[in-house]
Amino acid sequence: MASSTFDGIALALFGSRVQAICDEMGVALRRAAFSPNIKDRLDFSCALFDAAGALFGQAAHIPVHLGSMAYAMADIVRRFEWRDGDLVLLNDPFLGGTHLPDVTAICPIFDDGALVGFAACRAHHANIGSDRPGSMPVSTTLDEEGIVISPLLAQRDGVLTESARALFDGLAGRRHACAEEYLGDERLGDFFAQMSSCRLGVRRVEALVRQMTAPAFAIAVVELNDYADRLARSAIDSIPDGVYPFEDRMDDDGAGTKDVAIRLRVRVDGDRCTTDFTGTSAQVRGNINCPLSVTAAAVLYVFRCLMPPHTPAVSGAFRCIDIVAEAGSLVDARHPSAVAAGNVETSMRIVDVLLGALARALPDRIPAASQGTMNNVAMGRHADDSRWDYYETIGGGTGAHPNGAGVSAVHSHMTNTLNTPVESLETHYPLRVMRYEVRRNSGGIGRFPGGDGIVRELTFLEPAEITLLTERRTRGPWGLAGGGAGASGSNALNGIEVAPKVALHVGKGDVLTIATPGGGGWGSDA
Repeated sequence: MASSTFDGIALALFGSRVQAICDEMGVALRRAAFSPNIKDRLDFSCALFDAAGALFGQAAHIPVHLGSMAYAMADIVRRFEWRDGDLVLLNDPFLGGTHLPDVTAICPIFDDGALVGFAACRAHHANIGSDRPGSMPVSTTLDEEGIVISPLLAQRDGVLTESARALFDGLAGRRHACAEEYLGDERLGDFFAQMSSCRLGVRRVEALVRQMTAPAFAIAVVELNDYADRLARSAIDSIPDGVYPFEDRMDDDGAGTKDVAIRLRVRVDGDRCTTDFTGTSAQVRGNINCPLSVTAAAVLYVFRCLMPPHTPAVSGAFRCIDIVAEAGSLVDARHPSAVAAGNVETSMRIVDVLLGALARALPDRIPAASQGTMNNVAMGRHADDSRWDYYETIGGGTGAHPNGAGVSAVHSHMTNTLNTPVESLETHYPLRVMRYEVRRNSGGIGRFPGGDGIVRELTFLEPAEITLLTERRTRGPWGLAGGGAGASGSNALNGIEVAPKVALHVGKGDVLTIATPGGGGWGSDA
């Protein structure tokens, strides 16, 4: 790879090598992490960026993590005078994050003193300093959701900074005498697992650059992005020119506002596309607001699904897509609005709206709506004698499509996590899983039925606090081409229905039952 240009085979090999580095970063993070949220559910993502913050490599992890990082990384990297051995942490949703539990670690990569790129990983932490266990409260301001980490230099020249020590001491609730003590704290161990993952990425890219030479590496990054751009433009060009509107509504914001509208007009003009959210509801008091980076992640995800499977998932793939949103709206919320559920619930609805609009242009390619929620359950206890935090999302049904039925009991769209195995859940926490089964006949009817949801029932073995942040509880996911809507979801405590977004106190022996939505059906079954 010493020449100034790359043939197709060489470029494909380069793309595979950088993806393999991201995959290895993910394996290292999973193996080193303490929490079931990372090591079992795989609620994390790893990626590589060039010196300007443009994405050039990622693992097939979580779309809402990766798309938002790709959208915002350039602004983040301009904030620092980077040195070899630095590491930055951040979770601020209005400076490139998603919501506070998602913490990003970033390390610069140097070759012979010159900055060549960055290794980054983002992972969900069940405790990020909120008063509510699980750090996913029914909030009305950002401060209620936990500790805000604006881009913070956590390591300088490979040494933990005093700012990082203060952050970790605050999260742990006590002063640590030395840096090594942090490794013994389960809640902080995940931070160090992220740091190690990034350091691994740095070493692997450094070795790749040495093998290729820095000029050849830089050319490969440019050509990989240009190749992705060509494939993306070809995919957009295959969509008929026109303007395609669609509207959907969130159930509620958890603070009294119901039927919160997301309005979209997709304009296709040759090989360019504009997604215009003008007319979407203003940001609300509750926590379903989206920073623009999360909205961008949903948009980029949908269009990536329309591109050929071999399209590199790099910044170049998104050059031909423009996003328009009104400042202060639900999809471009401003500080200090609450955003805990915007990342998980509103992002899913943005995907539905985009698919609904594109179904008018591509009726033979677009599926019906999937469950449209991540069914967030945060729980735990912050008592001196028993302190624990846990968070999970629960799968559901996916929408049917012109070629077949939806899939049952899976995570879809903006989340790509696994479930927490029953054995792990019951080992780590005072819980018993009484039911975990497919919710039969919850998918929408049609020529091809939607996938079925899930029933998950937990019994508490000691008192705890629960927060539920869920959607699609008042109207089910829509079908297409005459197909029926999927069944809406429901939440119940001891058999009594509770609100979609609610904070609850439970006692020993109480039973929480979550029934998740099915996907919409496709085509008339007549």
